[in-house]
Amino acid sequence: NNIWDPTPTAYTSSSSRTTPPPLDRPVEPHRTNATLLTPHGSSLVAYPPDTDVDASPSKTGRPRPTATTGTLLEKAVAHLIATDPRFEPLIREHPCPLFTPEGLAEEIDPFRSLVSSIIGQQVSGAAAKSIRDKFVALFNNTKNQVADGNNENGDDNGTMNRKGTSFFPTPEQIIKMDISTLRTAGLSQRKAEYIHGLSEKFANGELSARMLLNASDEELVEKLTAVRGLGKWSVEMFACFALKRIDVFSTGDLGVQRGCAVFVGKDFKYMPEKDMLELAAKFAPYRSLFMWYMWRVTDVNIAVLGG
Repeated sequence: NNIWDPTPTAYTSSSSRTTPPPLDRPVEPHRTNATLLTPHGSSLVAYPPDTDVDASPSKTGRPRPTATTGTLLEKAVAHLIATDPRFEPLIREHPCPLFTPEGLAEEIDPFRSLVSSIIGQQVSGAAAKSIRDKFVALFNNTKNQVADGNNENGDDNGTMNRKGTSFFPTPEQIIKMDISTLRTAGLSQRKAEYIHGLSEKFANGELSARMLLNASDEELVEKLTAVRGLGKWSVEMFACFALKRIDVFSTGDLGVQRGCAVFVGKDFKYMPEKDMLELAAKFAPYRSLFMWYMWRVTDVNIAVLGG
């Protein structure tokens, strides 16, 4: 069952390093809004601060930016409330941190996020952290070094972090290690194979931080679901929470299904996919924010939201 808990997880706490808010930069709903780190430490953004926002899309090959990191959430909130005023008290009660300037300032290593996603499948959060720590420790040369998966100062570039205690391996380092050794971290045979295969795709350039920045939403899902171990739901969660794409909507998440049913006042437990898509379409191109509030709506009395 696909049930997402919209609280800090491996997509953020273990795969990012918090930095001061950067210069306000252009963003676009159908591209990656996060700053991405390559496995070797470089930082990339889809639209640098000096982007010519008036340039023709036919010349750039990308959609023209429609907001900035400072205005994206403001525009999205305004759209949700204009479409359905019941969102106003819900948003006031539960402000979303994901697309704030501070949230968009996080530097995300997409390779590490995806590896962590595979490790975390069908195990508890505590078990996932333990396995991830042991996995990273396999690549530390000093005896008894243990990686801290929640270390916000960790660099994800295959070198020691600022505390000198751990690093996250590069794709090249992972593919040099055999499956049986990877399994000693607590990985199943299948998960070890999945991580090995993912690493090969990053190492040969089939997947890259730059591709994940600039791919359309459709191309992103197509490329990532082609990786063994990454299903559509996992990719949708990665696109929303790691890449900070703001027009993601997952019909396969049970929490979103329940939230949509509650929001429209239906008495069935889950909402049919067709009805969910029709409901969410009204909130495009900010369906990630709509989805985030569908996780929250079951925590409030929807009957009083109309004021």
